[in-house]
This record gives sequence, structure tokens and C-alpha cells, in this order.
Amino acid sequence: MTSASDSTAEELSKLGINGEWTAKAPPSLQKNLQLLSPDQVELAKMLVDMGQTHLFDHWADPGTDDEEKKAFFSQVTKLDHSYPGGLVSYIKNARELLANSKAGKNPFDGFTPSVPSGEVLKFGEDNFLNFEVEGVKEARRAAFVLVAGGLGERLGYNGIKVALPAETTTWTCFLLQYIESILALQEASNRIARDGCQREIPFAIMTSDDTHTRILQLLESKNYFGMKQSQVTLLKQEKVACLDDNDARLAQDPQNKYRIQTKPHGHGDVHSLLYSSGILDIWHAGGIKWVLFFQDTNGLLFKAIPASLGVSSIRQFHVNSLAVPRRAKEAMGGITRLTHADGRSMVINVEYNQLDPLLRSSGYPDGDANCETGYSPFPGNINQLILELDPYIEELRKTGGAIKEFINPKYKDASRTSFKSSTRLECMMQDYPKTLPPTARVRFTVMDKWLAYAPVKNNPEDAAKVPKGNPYHSATSGEMAIYRANSLILREAGVKVDDPVIQVFNGQEVEVWPRIVWKPKWGLIFSHVKKKVSGSCSITQKSSMVIDGNGIFIHSLSLDGTLLVKSSDEAEVKVEGKVQNKGWAMEKVDYKDTSVPEEIRIRGFRINKLEQLEATHNESGKFSLKP
Repeated sequence: MTSASDSTAEELSKLGINGEWTAKAPPSLQKNLQLLSPDQVELAKMLVDMGQTHLFDHWADPGTDDEEKKAFFSQVTKLDHSYPGGLVSYIKNARELLANSKAGKNPFDGFTPSVPSGEVLKFGEDNFLNFEVEGVKEARRAAFVLVAGGLGERLGYNGIKVALPAETTTWTCFLLQYIESILALQEASNRIARDGCQREIPFAIMTSDDTHTRILQLLESKNYFGMKQSQVTLLKQEKVACLDDNDARLAQDPQNKYRIQTKPHGHGDVHSLLYSSGILDIWHAGGIKWVLFFQDTNGLLFKAIPASLGVSSIRQFHVNSLAVPRRAKEAMGGITRLTHADGRSMVINVEYNQLDPLLRSSGYPDGDANCETGYSPFPGNINQLILELDPYIEELRKTGGAIKEFINPKYKDASRTSFKSSTRLECMMQDYPKTLPPTARVRFTVMDKWLAYAPVKNNPEDAAKVPKGNPYHSATSGEMAIYRANSLILREAGVKVDDPVIQVFNGQEVEVWPRIVWKPKWGLIFSHVKKKVSGSCSITQKSSMVIDGNGIFIHSLSLDGTLLVKSSDEAEVKVEGKVQNKGWAMEKVDYKDTSVPEEIRIRGFRINKLEQLEATHNESGKFSLKP
């Protein structure tokens, strides 16, 4: 008498599906193998061999849900192809990290922290100016990479974060600001080179399932904001499988038994995407030397990039982490040198909640404490990196772009055996240096925080709960930081700019400076600003000023109101005299008033345009604006 299992084995043998592994496969899978292609059968074998048979426990017999079963293997194929080393490596890595987590193993065991070396710059000083000029020269040999995988839900905004206005005086969204800054660098760098070669700066954007289509639609609808389409590359990040337990059993989607639950892997995937896409080799062949990585909602970043790139060039840094002064125990990672007992060392970001205990266990009795400067000696990491391309490619050829991962399961109890919910492996872009040899020149550049760092990531309710004196990191504070930086830059250039007033929007107490905004091509670096401002100039606190044009010069201007000046690249406009009008007023709005657009509600104010002086010169020639 032939058993059902013998019959199934015979059927599989006829189909060429042989091997001991089929005996380990659950009957529900054995019955369905005939539906699969040879490649899918190999994936089934891999899942069985890796202890993932539970994924098939609830499969129906052939003839029922067949399309869903095929869709399952399509998903497995994608998960396998999108992870360096495939799902086998993912599961093995997960088991190792989960075992370390369960045992409470400290990832810094054996390491001693110390303060690394780097460059500390103060805005306006001679070395800052020199590094800025060098950075502009080098820009034509740079490529930019924007990590833009997230939505704005955490901000209280339902769109993609890069579409959010960085400020509402001009309603310039983050993506437009970034592209205009890159194009301004491109133009200035080509002008300095004077070799007749007009190089185009490449721009790559890492997207996700959540953002890819919407970012592409935004670019296409705005004709790529003036950048050539050929300069822009979109690289879509895939998600990774979730894990149900310490054995790294892949989690089933609660809504669909034929799906594996997935979550984002982290922005560290940008390295593997750049490597697997082949774009790094294309950039290398095109003469690119530097790759600059940046996050999606920091409206100040490009004010710091020229000098930082100049530091990388002059100091010959292989890895340059942009950083800002950091108060002890402030909620931002610290750039730290870690030296292991076996002689290994690396310069890496250590998260703030790990830095204090690491220091206390390594002979620093006060832990993460301020030094005589009033700041921690460990600079604050802002997740912006500048990498030299040649050693970067060499390293990625060894690793395939894989970044050291971590896992953070939420356990049900102290036994550390069960999770509250599924977890997954994660990786961070800034952990790239962990695999570098000791000979790698991994350093940092510290900039004034007011110049370089104003991320927008918290919704108004969360921001209002931030203890007084700590940064809000909201749309409100991010916009105010832009006005503050521009006001302080003009002050350094000799303009008398009134002090700010303190106001409260959405429960956040912020400094309100004059609402001064200029396009990157007008004031790309500080020396450009200084050349375009002369005489005795003053700007009152209630004022707003928008400058849009490379050839606009401010001379002995007294501004008490709103002034908007725009010109073509062929025009030269001299603005002088006294401008006085009612200006633009800031009016409070209620965050809970859903009749107000989200972009305004999350700031807590709208701009009421009462009166302004506006001048536009689209034709070529020299012009004077003197009210």
C-alpha cells in the first residue's frame, strides 16, 4: 500500500524535485512545489534549510490561493536579491545579533574611547574662508547623495518630507533648496576652473516604497527644478524581513499569511545601493573624487558644505563627518575614537545613550561631561558625510556595501525570550567607517551649530514637550533657524541687523529674527555675501527681505518692512536707500485647526503680506533700485 507521503515524493521526483530537504518540508509545502518554477523551488529549499518551515504551515492545497503562493515567492525573491548575501546571510546575521542581545553583550566590550582629531572651524575666520573657497573649487569633482526614504508623518505632515517648505517666506521646499544649492556650486566651481569644461554635478536620491513615486512625480512636475534629468538618479531602498523570535524565524504579515512582514532596514542601505547600481564606477570614470551624503530636512546644511569639502580636500580626509558643538548628554551622537585591547581602532559615531556609560566604564568618572569650553570634547554627529571616492569604492568591493548592523528587540520580560512585537536588523549610514582599516583617515569637521544644523523631524506636540533650552527640531524651529543664520551672516558682513524677539508658536518659545532669505547663487559662501553688501546697511526686526539673483548688490540700505528683489543672470541691480512699509506680519494659527493647510499648521503661524516693495529685472543691463 502506498502512503500519501510516498505518493507526494513520487510526484516530486517526476518533476525533478529531489533531495533530502523535501522530507523536512511540511506537507503543505510538498503538495505545492509543483506550482513553483525551478528558481522558486531553490528558494523553498533555502527556507526549509534555514528553519523557516512555519511560513508554510497554513498553506492551502493546490488549486486554492495559488496566485498568492506565487506572490509569496516573488516577495522572497526580492528580499533575497536586495540584501548582500541574500536571505541566508540575513538570517545568520540575525541569529548572531539576537544571541548577543539576549546575552546582554555590550557592543563596545574591549574598546576604550578617546577624543579623535579633526578640524574645528569658526564662521568668518580666515581658515574658514580659505576652506570655503577650496570647497567651491572641488565641487565640480563631487557627487551628492540625498537620503530621502521617509514620509513626514512624524512631523504631522502627510506628504514626503522633501516637498515640505523649508521656510514660508518664499515657500521653497527642501528638495528645491538642495537642487538650487548644488546648481549654484556647479556654476561657481566651473567659473573658477576656467578650463572650458562645464562639468555637471551628479545627484543621487535614495528613495523607498513610501517616497519613490512621489519624489519622481515632484521632480517631473517641476522639470527637475532646473537640474538636467540626466544628473539625477533615484535608487529605491527595499525593506527587510521582520523576525519573530531569538531563532530569527521570519514573521508572517498579520494581514496576509502568504506575506512576510517587512520594515525599513535603515539609511545604511545607501552604500549597498550605490555599489550594486554601478553608479560609483560611472562617477569615477567621469572624474568624481568626492561623495557627499546628507539627510532630507536640514535647511542649513549647504551653508556648511563648501568649507567642509574644502577641509576634506586640503587635509586629505578619506571620511569627513560634519559635526557641531555638543553639550554633554545632549540627544545626539558623539564622534569618538574607539581603541580595542587587541590594537584595533576606529573613529565612529557613538549614540548619546551609549556614550555616557561607555565613558564611565573606561576611566572617565564623570562620564559624558563638558570640558573647559562648555561643550563635550566629543563633537556632535549630524549624519552628513564626505567620502573620498577611490578608497570608498575599494572598501565596498570588499564588503559589497554591507554595513555593520544592530538589532533592538523589545522583550516582553527579563528572560529575553519573547518579543513584544516583531523586530528586524537595522543599519546606519554613519557606521560605514566600522569596517575601515586603521590606516584610513577618518576625521571630522566641526561647524557652528547655528550655521550647519537645524533638522525638522518632530511634530508640534512632541516639540512642545522638549525641556526648555533643548532644540525643538520642528518645522517652527527649522524655519526660524534659517532666518537666524542669514541674519547672523549679514551681521558678520557688516549689516546692522536688529536683535530677535521671543515669541511662542505651537507651544515652542523661539527667537524671531528678520525674515531674510536669499537664493544660493546670490550668497553661496561668505566671501560672496561680503562682496555684495557695502556701506551702512540696517534691517529692523519686523522686516522681510528676499534676494533672487546673482547680480544684486546691497549698498547703504535701510530696511523697515518688506523688500523683494529678483533679477536675471544678465542683470546687475544696485539696491540702496530707505525702504519703509507695513511689511509682512506673522500671525499665529492653531495647530488643531484643520481648516489651515498642514504646512502652516505645523509651524503655528502664517505670513500676512500687508505691504512690500518689489522689483524684478529680467532684462540684461545695470539697474538701480532707490526708493
